[in-house]
Amino acid sequence: MKNQHTLLTTALTSLLALGISTAASSAYASDEEKCFGIAKAGQNACNSNKSKHSCAGHSKVDNDPSDFKLLPKGTCEKIGGKLEHAGEKASSGK
Repeated sequence: MKNQHTLLTTALTSLLALGISTAASSAYASDEEKCFGIAKAGQNACNSNKSKHSCAGHSKVDNDPSDFKLLPKGTCEKIGGKLEHAGEKASSGK
């Protein structure tokens, strides 16, 4: 009986922790933006430059205009980054 109680307590605690972490990540996601051209080699966000690599930390050069890093809203352009992918600007002019 004690094992069932421990198992139930552990399961409920895990679900509560999962709910809290999901809510926290949702709050952060709305306060961040993709900032292109500022990520140092190996510090890019996941799936940012699909032509060269597919996941976080795989960039090979500093400040690649196709790689982004998540930053708090309003800070990207202040530090010299761009809010859109280098290729998006060229295609939007068509």
